[in-house]
Amino acid sequence: MSRLGGQLGQIVRFGLVGGVNTGTFFGAYLLLHPWMPYFAAYTLAFLISMVGSFFMNTYFTYRTKPTWKKFLLFPLTQVTNYLVQSAGLFALVTWAGMNTKIAPLAAAVIAIPFTYLIAQRILTGRAPAAAGPAPAAEDVRPVGTAPKG
Repeated sequence: MSRLGGQLGQIVRFGLVGGVNTGTFFGAYLLLHPWMPYFAAYTLAFLISMVGSFFMNTYFTYRTKPTWKKFLLFPLTQVTNYLVQSAGLFALVTWAGMNTKIAPLAAAVIAIPFTYLIAQRILTGRAPAAAGPAPAAEDVRPVGTAPKG
């Protein structure tokens, strides 16, 4: 399979996991809400869905093995998502004049690539492969050294 095809598959799987994760969050929230205050239900549902997202992304999206290190770093994807969505929401409403009921959805879409890249880095230990061929061994040299010849 080509590098581009493999990455496209990962992106599609990432989107599917996001959909399942959203459903898991909302379902858990609705189940917990009758027995606890709404914010406690929200927080617990968020944590449950984040754990589920970790395992779904580890096994299904990136096809890698879970580790404690990855598990402990995974919340950074949520922080990234929140920060990008918040900045996007502010920009879309304040500078673009977008309706406040539509802007959160647009900001969420804008955040997807950022969240994907952070999740890939954490769960696979590498950034997405760049387009184009890899440099030849003789072209790779330590930073600060002059090329040969």
